[in-house]
Amino acid sequence: MVKQQFEHVTSWVFDLDNTLYPPQFRLFDQIEVRMTAWVMNKLGVGKTEADRLRQHYWDRYGTTLAGLMREHDIDPAPYLEDVHDIDFTVLPTDAELAARIRALPGRRIVYTNACAPYAHRVLEARGLIGLFDAVYGVEHAGFRPKPEQAAFESIFAQDNINPKTAAMFEDDPRNLMAPHAMGMKTVHVAPKTLKARHIQHHTDDLAAFLAQLS
Repeated sequence: MVKQQFEHVTSWVFDLDNTLYPPQFRLFDQIEVRMTAWVMNKLGVGKTEADRLRQHYWDRYGTTLAGLMREHDIDPAPYLEDVHDIDFTVLPTDAELAARIRALPGRRIVYTNACAPYAHRVLEARGLIGLFDAVYGVEHAGFRPKPEQAAFESIFAQDNINPKTAAMFEDDPRNLMAPHAMGMKTVHVAPKTLKARHIQHHTDDLAAFLAQLS
């Protein structure tokens, strides 16, 4: 049974975007539009080149922000404030997910490559405020992004998490590689199953999966 495989877990780590809300709400589409506009304005390039650069930064560094910081030495604070200035009303509340998260034994945290203020706004829109013991953004990892193992190590040290008694829920399969290597249980939250050594479980319905653990 799935429940037995998680009986040792005392820390539950959740990604945010496309994990604590389904991808069909397309919140990240809004962010991508703002990221492209920001790159266009900051670097003085056209939309096609800005989109190419964003993909290059994503592939090479894990996030657009990481690429901008490493290749252009940009200040992350104005960027994060600008690209996350979006409409959150597209997100519905989810009482079932809230109940399943509340039922988890142990410590519950959110860890996102976005910033913490944005994460709090997403949690509020989803009706998940007050369910997590801590919310960590990229700023708490010194702006090092997932999938870098050093980023995970930084957050887990701050929260005093033992990876061997923790589980990670994440939509981006790259971001499960380091947690798996560190000894965590890994759950890929996505519409399609991806078979990979570092993915131990898969679900396209987070609330339903969590229901199996209580």
